[in-house]
Amino acid sequence: MLRARGRLLVLVALIGAGCGPKVDLTKGLKVNVLNSGWYDAGIVNGQNKLVPSMTFTLTNVSDQKLTTLQINALFRRVTEPDEWGSALLIVAGSEGLAPGATTPPLTVKSNLGYTGADQSRQEMLHNSHFVDAKVELFAKYGSTQWVRVGDYPITRQLLTK
Repeated sequence: MLRARGRLLVLVALIGAGCGPKVDLTKGLKVNVLNSGWYDAGIVNGQNKLVPSMTFTLTNVSDQKLTTLQINALFRRVTEPDEWGSALLIVAGSEGLAPGATTPPLTVKSNLGYTGADQSRQEMLHNSHFVDAKVELFAKYGSTQWVRVGDYPITRQLLTK
């Protein structure tokens, strides 16, 4: 019985030692915005479609490896509180994002956007009914909870890539 308890205590100590301290992602993860705009999603049901998009990198500025790092992007019109679209990215799996490392460029696009049949894509951006959008980024790693790491405006420009 004592031997089993001793093994259990050693196992718990080893597991705790391997986890390291928790990283506050609001301070330990830097978002580097490369561009944002309205992605040309092609023709859908006979209409031009534009969706909000942002390309960015993430830099781990903490001293811990961030394993199973994920990003959840929530798109909203600037005049409305409700979610307009979303995108989920797995940034790093079990290999993690090492301290000081930066990801390759990551792109998130909303599944919803604007459509128009009578206007070019460029004209759609200048329509008087066009409402700008923003994207909120939430991050988590391992078994931690989602935390908001930034809120970014979507630039009113046409993106084709």
